[in-house]
Amino acid sequence: MSNKPGKKLTMEELGRKSVLEYRDAKKIPLVVVLDNIRSLHNIGAVFRTSDAFSIEKIMLTGITAQPPHREIQKTALGATDTVDWEYLPTCMEALETLKSNGYRILGVEQVAGSVLLHEFSYSNDKLALVFGNEVKGVDQEVLDMCDGYLEIPQLGTKHSLNISVSVGVVLWELVRKSF
Repeated sequence: MSNKPGKKLTMEELGRKSVLEYRDAKKIPLVVVLDNIRSLHNIGAVFRTSDAFSIEKIMLTGITAQPPHREIQKTALGATDTVDWEYLPTCMEALETLKSNGYRILGVEQVAGSVLLHEFSYSNDKLALVFGNEVKGVDQEVLDMCDGYLEIPQLGTKHSLNISVSVGVVLWELVRKSF
């Protein structure tokens, strides 16, 4: 085994868990709520990112498609088999369930009173993160049920990021803070 800098690591050197080991491993108490997500590729990418960061669960609501689906699998690459997920017809039902189980609900949206992601303090408490539709964002009715709001700082001319990119940015920042 070469320790030469820049040498690409093998799967064995990466020490990845098996599906069974992953399922039994302790998860970070984060739940991603996807409400009315249209793109199957975005859904698959969120599964894959959630697996990478070992989050607890994904909740799919509204028109968000559910596995198994060939288009979701293209980007999930098997993560639909490792990440726990649940479907509920409405986001409101999902949030009620999460609140009754002790989760703090945070809408990821640009709203009055939002906290910039890098200024948010996280220490492994139970959080549910709500991400909304690619065009309309998180519905106001859903925002009204949230306990707080996170906003990803953006410096360019666009006012939004792709939903799967937003999930990746937010999860990494929170997971990074949990170490």
